Amino acid sequence: MSYLPIQQLLKTTPGPHVTVTVKGWVRNKRESKNALFITLNDGSTINNIQAVAERGPAEAGQLSDDVLKLVTTGACVAVTGTLVESQGAGQAVEVKINNIHVYGPADPDKYPLQPKRHSLEFLREIAHLRPRTNTFSAILRVRHALAFAVHKYFNDNGFYYLNTPIITASDAEGAGEMFRVTTLDPVNPPRTEDGKVDYSQDFFGRETNLTVSGQLEGELGALALGKIYTFGPTFRAENSNTTRHLAEFWMIEPEMAFYELPENMALAEDFVKTVIRYALQHCPDDLAFLDNRLKEEEKMKKKEEQSELGLLEKLQFVISNEFERLTYTEAIDILIQSKPAKKGQFQYEVKWGVDLQSEHERYLVEKHFKKPVILTNYPREIKAFYMKQDDAPAVGARGEVFGPTVRAMDVLFPGIGEIIGGSQREDDLDKLTARMAEVGVEADAIWWYLDTRRFGSAPHAGFGLGFERLVQFVTGMGNIRDVIPFPRAPKQAEF
Repeated sequence: MSYLPIQQLLKTTPGPHVTVTVKGWVRNKRESKNALFITLNDGSTINNIQAVAERGPAEAGQLSDDVLKLVTTGACVAVTGTLVESQGAGQAVEVKINNIHVYGPADPDKYPLQPKRHSLEFLREIAHLRPRTNTFSAILRVRHALAFAVHKYFNDNGFYYLNTPIITASDAEGAGEMFRVTTLDPVNPPRTEDGKVDYSQDFFGRETNLTVSGQLEGELGALALGKIYTFGPTFRAENSNTTRHLAEFWMIEPEMAFYELPENMALAEDFVKTVIRYALQHCPDDLAFLDNRLKEEEKMKKKEEQSELGLLEKLQFVISNEFERLTYTEAIDILIQSKPAKKGQFQYEVKWGVDLQSEHERYLVEKHFKKPVILTNYPREIKAFYMKQDDAPAVGARGEVFGPTVRAMDVLFPGIGEIIGGSQREDDLDKLTARMAEVGVEADAIWWYLDTRRFGSAPHAGFGLGFERLVQFVTGMGNIRDVIPFPRAPKQAEF
């Protein structure tokens, strides 16, 4: 007798002497006059295994009514029996039951995951149990595969994994939307003579926050080790209740010394194709299930709102096409000349100097180029202080001279818009400090960052990828709160 995960059992050759033990949670139980059918899942695969007990004298003393009444949906059981060829469709083998042990019963009147369709909104309310559903178990297995692929990719390509601080005194994005970390009395904190909170008496002796990015510290690592990456939790106190934002999420941020914008773009394209390809290779059953799920969802939408590509087609679309590269200025010209712009169908205005919205990005990817797009050389005024400044201003298709630009890049995907943002970093100390002064970033606060430009400065570049955005794209889920086990968002910190 051996205990094997269901994933392995379904590939095992059956036989009259093949005795197995299956452990898992009951997805469903049904009874007929002559037999009892139990559907089990242990989380190792999207596929269930069926266990069957024939009613009759041979069953007496082994499957008592006291045990059977505890075998309900949600109960955790161990089933021992013979692995035989399945009599039903859908799987090759099933277990002919000899004995059942109930580890933990589940009251059918109270267990919320009965065998019926549940809305995603309802499942968010029971996030502690939703991994037991087909949809969320599939998502979490895909999430694991992608996380493993991320580490594998960087390891295989000579990067070092750098752990950057979660508690920090710097704001890498300069946006100010940060969660404060303090041990001071929230009701009556100590104050300075001018009435401000006296953070010198706090645990760290200064004002600190949860990190919004590991990039600045990542640059320090790259300018010593050559190529590093971070992969850890980040936090944004942005009061945004959209399907694309979380207050707590995971970020992947590689930084590379001696890389400039072209090398940065090439790495981003190769990286994202490689990890998606890994998921396709290692999660075929889960992605096939999620593909079918998305097709059913699409049927309920208006025809004009339906996606042209299924989930698997969209993933193949990304890994099979060379990403189109063009400048922000070229993209603006394309958008201005587009039918949606001329007919007033874009919700947001298109002109040089504005930050592109998702509708603009998706038009470029899905309608104009019909392939993933990398936009570069954005207006300096809409990008962060640390981006490398271009030597000359942007020039339009008709000779118009626009404002200064930076060597930024955004990778745009179908259905989601921007998925990666990055840049070549400003390595010139004078230009960097001048830009910091323009946007109000205090040099004293990040003196250590500026030291890398004082002592052996070098060209370098990097990018950031929100891991949940990647998981959302690969799984086809419409809401980012459904691709992380326990989402954190405004007014949501349960579990």
